[in-house]
Amino acid sequence: MNRLIYSLLFLFVLMASCQKAPYETSHTKMFNWPVLKNKSDNPVLRISFPTPNDTVMEADIEFKISHENIETLKTIRLYASGKDSMFTKEAILVGETIPAEETKFDLAAKLENGPSYYWLTYELQDKADLTQTVKPVLREAKVNGTQLAISSENSIDKLRLGVALRQHGQDGVHTYRIPGLTTSNEGTLIAIYDVRRDLSRDLQGNIDIGVSRSFDQGNTWNETQVALDMGTYGNLPEKFNGVSDACILVDERTGTIFIAGLWMHGVINKDGQWLETLNEESDDWNHQWRNKGSQPGLDIKQTSQFLITKSTDNGETWEEPINLTPMIKDPKWWLFAPAPGHGITLDDGTLVFPTQGRDSEGLPFSNITYSKDGGKTWVASQPAAKNTTECMVVQLSNGSLMLNMRYNANRKNFTDTNGREIAVTHDLGQTWAEHPTSNNALIEPVCMASIHKHYYTDDAGNKKGVLLFSNPNSKESRVKQTIKISFDDGQTWPSEHWIELDEGRGAGYSCLTSIDEDKIGILYEGSQAQMTFQTVLFEEILNGDNK
Repeated sequence: MNRLIYSLLFLFVLMASCQKAPYETSHTKMFNWPVLKNKSDNPVLRISFPTPNDTVMEADIEFKISHENIETLKTIRLYASGKDSMFTKEAILVGETIPAEETKFDLAAKLENGPSYYWLTYELQDKADLTQTVKPVLREAKVNGTQLAISSENSIDKLRLGVALRQHGQDGVHTYRIPGLTTSNEGTLIAIYDVRRDLSRDLQGNIDIGVSRSFDQGNTWNETQVALDMGTYGNLPEKFNGVSDACILVDERTGTIFIAGLWMHGVINKDGQWLETLNEESDDWNHQWRNKGSQPGLDIKQTSQFLITKSTDNGETWEEPINLTPMIKDPKWWLFAPAPGHGITLDDGTLVFPTQGRDSEGLPFSNITYSKDGGKTWVASQPAAKNTTECMVVQLSNGSLMLNMRYNANRKNFTDTNGREIAVTHDLGQTWAEHPTSNNALIEPVCMASIHKHYYTDDAGNKKGVLLFSNPNSKESRVKQTIKISFDDGQTWPSEHWIELDEGRGAGYSCLTSIDEDKIGILYEGSQAQMTFQTVLFEEILNGDNK
């Protein structure tokens, strides 16, 4: 009998605790999203709790929240998003304060049955140091004077800073896409991107190549310049003279900076015919990578065009573009184009762009295009691989070149064979060999990625080179923007050194550069801004500081 009574008592207590616990607990979660300059509201902490009954409830709510590195903060705000667990433009501002080590929010609210969500946001100071981090912590939560227990769902303990370099709708531009980033001989950071003025979609469209420069290691950036813009060439509207998918390259011997881009003049329809009667009212559209949107031949009415411009004054001005198509495109190929990101200067001074195209059967391939005379003449290599497109190139310690390629066969491939296509050449692409890590080391959701060689000096004073790689670290979708490192010319990429920058979903493209020996810069299409710039201390990657 006593055993039965004890069992019933235990069951009663268990049921009571299961009923009461959710009503007495506030849940908090930080998402691994960058906190960006140039944004008034960066969501940094979600607070949620259920209401204690089945009816609408008048509530007095109190939050006490602590903050780290308050010198980086300009304004702290609290928003109510109701039943919506995500932070959206419909969220209602319920509190605003200046930074302090601890802030208190008192608010009156009507709570309905079910979870209620609140979001804390930060606005950063213009002078905030991008190498710092921030961290909000809910210290106390009360509803109608009743103190709630606090449960944290966080798997991270800090949030990194960055810059919203370009955002949707900024300066009247619909979309900014396709990042490239490099460091000039003078230490200037130069970012490039598509300025998609009217729509988010790829060519054909009113698209120019924009440039932003930073003279203080990425903390501030100047306004957009335009490096490639074909205007109303051929008396066609600008929406039929788009330039896209640019790649930037610094000649480390002379300081000259090159930008290559792909130009489409008019529209070649799905049957391979160039349309003769286009005007401002025409809504015809086709894609150079689809059906017969770009064809064999060299003429602007047959195929998309490979343009290049250069700057000899550290990116302040850009010369009139030169059309390289007759020089480098095999007339049998349907398409030949730059691959977005950045190119490199080899040890012997050879300039190398990563490039891509469609072969004589219209099938995609990746390769390189190089110049041995400082950019006066260029040569396209043999294809490195088939069914690949966007790529980037690095020089290995033995002088050979490694091409890291987007591989179309990875689409919906969630198995162990999902991996970037990797090829190596010892003769500037006359011949290629598949690398042992091809299709097995670096996963992707089929997306452009960046590979970059970084040099640093170790504690013994020895100069060393490592490979850095960035992409969405997922086989399924463009989430988890991550930097990885290889100490052995790309043979291995140890996970203890991975740095995840942004867990959210973005368009996923990225480009890495060395700011100096101690700092890495990355420009990527993130979840919080279309062009997101961040600085990562190389020591963090070297030491595996990925928390």
